[in-house]
Amino acid sequence: MSSRHYSPIDRLLIQLDTAAKTLLPFGGQPARPSPAAPHSDAELSEKDRRHVAGLMRINHTGEVCAQALYQGQALTAKLPHIRDAMEDAAAEEVDHLAWCEQRIHQLGSHTSVLNPLFYALSFSMGAAAGLVSDRVSLGFVAATEDQVCKHLDEHLAQLPAEDEKSRAILEQMRTDEAQHATNAVAAGGLRFPGPVKMAMTLMSKAMTKTTYYA
Repeated sequence: MSSRHYSPIDRLLIQLDTAAKTLLPFGGQPARPSPAAPHSDAELSEKDRRHVAGLMRINHTGEVCAQALYQGQALTAKLPHIRDAMEDAAAEEVDHLAWCEQRIHQLGSHTSVLNPLFYALSFSMGAAAGLVSDRVSLGFVAATEDQVCKHLDEHLAQLPAEDEKSRAILEQMRTDEAQHATNAVAAGGLRFPGPVKMAMTLMSKAMTKTTYYA
């Protein structure tokens, strides 16, 4: 992978552009077509529709946080190849962001109004991890992606059997997130101890409860 060199002003502009693209309604095309595209819309009850919309809203906010986390880590990464890896992972997450937003709109619902707050918090956490060390930053990625995979497993178990569109999206997301975690560990990421992972789990649960409705 070739290293990319940007001035501090360039990096600031990139960060602002990424934040705007993440928080505003998605106006482009994801690099990959949505896994939901080949599947037909299911007839969902109003209760199921609201529940699935809540689950997809949680996952959309998770992708907003992932974008912010990777951008914060890329900003403070010590080594150029680590910075490049963070930026490449963020680019892959754009697909997830778009897929979730599309599905939420198909369900007649909305993305979370709290996304700007979660973006700011996640960006700060990512930047702080990068300031400590690249190894801690990569370990944070691995631990975060592990949490995401657990949430996706829970959501897949809750989806109505007939909702093949949402299921296809979440299954592909889980495959991608697991690969991100594996890549982070392989690149030298620190394996976080149990208490740290438990704290991350509690924070994640608080976020999901909030964004399910908001």
